[in-house]
Amino acid sequence: MAEAAWNEDTGVAVYRSRDPIGNLRVRVGLQRVTSTSLLLQQLQASSGQQLIGLATLGPVASAPCPEEEREEVVVGWQEKLFSQFEVDLYRSAAACQTPLDRQYHREVLRLEETGGRSNARIFTYTDHDRFTNLEEHCQKVTTAAEEKPSYLAERMANVRRRRQERRPREGPGLKSRIVTWEPSEEFVKSSHVLNTPLQTMYIMADLGPPGRLGLRENEHVLCTLQVDGNGVLSVKPDFTGSKGPYRIELEGEKREVWSVTLQNASPQVEHEDEAREQRVFKDLYSRHKEYLSGLVGSDFEMTVPGALRLFVNGEIVSAQGYEYDHLYIHFFLELPSGWSCPPSQPLSGVTQTCTTKTCGWERVAFFSFPFTLEVFFSQEDEAEGSLSQWPVLYFEVLSLDFWQRSRVEGYGFVALPTTPGSHTVSASTWRPVELGPRAELQRFFVGGSPELEDLTYSRLPGTFTGDRLSRFGFRTKTTGSVSFRLHCLQQSKAFLDSSSMRKRMQSVLDRLGGWGQQGSLYGVLEAFQRARRRMQEARESLPQDLIRPSSTSLAAAHLGGGES
Repeated sequence: MAEAAWNEDTGVAVYRSRDPIGNLRVRVGLQRVTSTSLLLQQLQASSGQQLIGLATLGPVASAPCPEEEREEVVVGWQEKLFSQFEVDLYRSAAACQTPLDRQYHREVLRLEETGGRSNARIFTYTDHDRFTNLEEHCQKVTTAAEEKPSYLAERMANVRRRRQERRPREGPGLKSRIVTWEPSEEFVKSSHVLNTPLQTMYIMADLGPPGRLGLRENEHVLCTLQVDGNGVLSVKPDFTGSKGPYRIELEGEKREVWSVTLQNASPQVEHEDEAREQRVFKDLYSRHKEYLSGLVGSDFEMTVPGALRLFVNGEIVSAQGYEYDHLYIHFFLELPSGWSCPPSQPLSGVTQTCTTKTCGWERVAFFSFPFTLEVFFSQEDEAEGSLSQWPVLYFEVLSLDFWQRSRVEGYGFVALPTTPGSHTVSASTWRPVELGPRAELQRFFVGGSPELEDLTYSRLPGTFTGDRLSRFGFRTKTTGSVSFRLHCLQQSKAFLDSSSMRKRMQSVLDRLGGWGQQGSLYGVLEAFQRARRRMQEARESLPQDLIRPSSTSLAAAHLGGGES
């Protein structure tokens, strides 16, 4: 068999398909090519002179050989083809220990009753065979004879990436135990390592000499197939197609050479079935689009006239400068008069407990706690165009001691920004203190400290109605600061009306002469408004009995001037 060229590209090829992987079929062709040593032996027996001349030409790896063997098998996905070694092994029931071994024993006996296996050299290892586990565990990265795997390779080798059914764990503390303080090694493997489920299949070949099949050292991997949960198929090496076959060169004195071809033999879908499949997918995508449209809605959500909608995506970033560790923050939003919120909108929250970390000279607790606020302001009870007060976010910083007792570390507040956009705010905090060392000793040993009954006292109490607030004699101590990141959105029909008015005015100005005449036009309009206001002030200062005759005389004079 003379081949034009060998295919040297033995890398991994990746395919993605929406078809079930059970439809995959691979046609594997295996053929022996005459070795160089055997050809030289035949020529040496015929003529020694020709041997010397042929030796200078180099090895001939594609000459025909009388011992040539061919085999072609179509293999399906996870289809089990037994080798001669497996047939000899599973023929005896004493060698079967696992349920899989006993299943293979029954299948081997059934094959012998029906006349034996149809394949001779080509066989397969499925995802459940022991060879698949050993191959993944002992997979080498380099071609070095003594390769030492790295720490990451050793850790990843113990992870079985299999499509297995995970049974739910049972136990009384399953829902309550959120944090695992002492994780086991198996827990780390299953939870902290990227573990994409895979199914693997190996197409093998027994390249032993005729009459001596069934030795494990003569087994060679022809192709490796892997499919993950996302429908991605990895083939190593790739299908030959129009390219040349792959070459397998054995070690030893004879240096036997085998050629391997891999073809995609999956059944092609009929034209009618393909059109029907396209219609089904099109209908599925349209239904999914209608479902998403039903969730989102076709109309843009607008507020009622005369109302302002304030939407805040906030984040409690960090806290620093506090005396103790294990901090958490309790916060709530105060709505002044004229503000409201939806019934399902929570206006308070508590962060997680966070341990501080040393950053420079400060110990910082990074919370990264998100929260969302949606409030409305209505001008029904307020004067038009006036905002009496803006919502204020009050918070208190607390810490937990060894006995899980809370200590107040500070009080503070943040007024929500009045302008839309992104804002980063740092709010300083303080806490009340008592005279003498008794309170601090109690705070350190027993726990507890002076607290505020009303958190709004850190700014202005909600019950305060006077003009002056006296805090004389109230002792406080500055503690630390809390950083907030606020993304504010404002929505109102007034913004839309003013925008449309500006666009309408802009179109009028463009018609009157372009950008160059805008300044003079604005000047004329402002002068007209000033003259009109002065005329109105002059008319208001005149007596009521003189306003009508004077205006009549002015109109008569104006008409007379027009006639002249």
